[in-house]
Amino acid sequence: MVLTILIAFISLIGLVTLHEFGHFIIAKKFGVKVEEFGIGFPPRILGKKIGETIYSLNLLPLGAFVKMPGEIGKTDDLRSFSNQAVWKRALIAFGGVLSFWIIAAILFSIVFNLGTSVAIGDEVNSNLADTKVQITGISAGSPAQIAGLNPGDAIKEVIIDNQKIAVNKIKEIQEITNNNLGKEITLTIERGKEVFEAKIMPRSSPPAGEGPMGVALIRTTIKSYPWYLSPWQGILATVNMTGAVVEGYGQAIKNIIGGKPSGVELMGPVGIFNLFTQISKLGVSYFLQFVGMIAIYIAIFNILPIPAVDGGKLLFLGIEAARKRPIPQKIEERITAVFFMALILLMVLVTIKDVARLF
Repeated sequence: MVLTILIAFISLIGLVTLHEFGHFIIAKKFGVKVEEFGIGFPPRILGKKIGETIYSLNLLPLGAFVKMPGEIGKTDDLRSFSNQAVWKRALIAFGGVLSFWIIAAILFSIVFNLGTSVAIGDEVNSNLADTKVQITGISAGSPAQIAGLNPGDAIKEVIIDNQKIAVNKIKEIQEITNNNLGKEITLTIERGKEVFEAKIMPRSSPPAGEGPMGVALIRTTIKSYPWYLSPWQGILATVNMTGAVVEGYGQAIKNIIGGKPSGVELMGPVGIFNLFTQISKLGVSYFLQFVGMIAIYIAIFNILPIPAVDGGKLLFLGIEAARKRPIPQKIEERITAVFFMALILLMVLVTIKDVARLF
């Protein structure tokens, strides 16, 4: 558990550090003066000045930062951020967002080279290596949730009256559960390297849209790509997942406008760490996929036109380009401060909900 938390922590800090490196590298490319590139937040533990930039390691492990003159307010320094053309400042701001997508594409490329699960139908030859039936979703309050099953678990066998029945197809599990409604059966579950048994009682009258066990199933096999094809697959996966996330947010907005539940569940650091704990049990490929997915979610959130994130900066720069003059500094600072406090409050509330869910 401690090792998993440490790996999760390093992964998240790594994502934020590479995000700031995106700002840093484009600022350097445009000749903007960078006073400091820091991992963590002050007070400073270590620091070394190379050229005009201090590279530092700081005490508070809550992220990373790039310090440039002119980020807030004007300065006479011609190499400051504020004295750059609007398009240059926009690209520097966007560089951090872009870094998340690049990270995701690299991680997905590694996953495709190592081998990743791909969905196949029941009609596909069952002699394929590593073919399994996996759980992709679990309904709240269902027998599967009560039995402690998780998304990603693979059902290897069904045990009825001490008789073990190997299962390799979705229809095999459906037939067995339909023939044993209201009766307790035992499933042999594979979770990463762990194999265990779980007792479950399929419902005879499940809610609409849910099956007897309350699970969504998919049949998968492992497929890998050679090193020269995996980068392209990684890029495609990044594009497709980005589209899926945007589509999901769009549907959530439609639901809210229509007076329905959004269908989106917010999750804070505690919830993400809990997911890291679960995903780490499934192996390296799943873990890297999860980190790549987190990078995409953060990228999309970061580009939203919300003051206090990069998308907000891009919004202010767009207004400046349209007005031919910047928004007054005090107004921008006040708007940013209000949204920053709102985001902090939201994070606190979501974290309280995540903690409550653990108990």
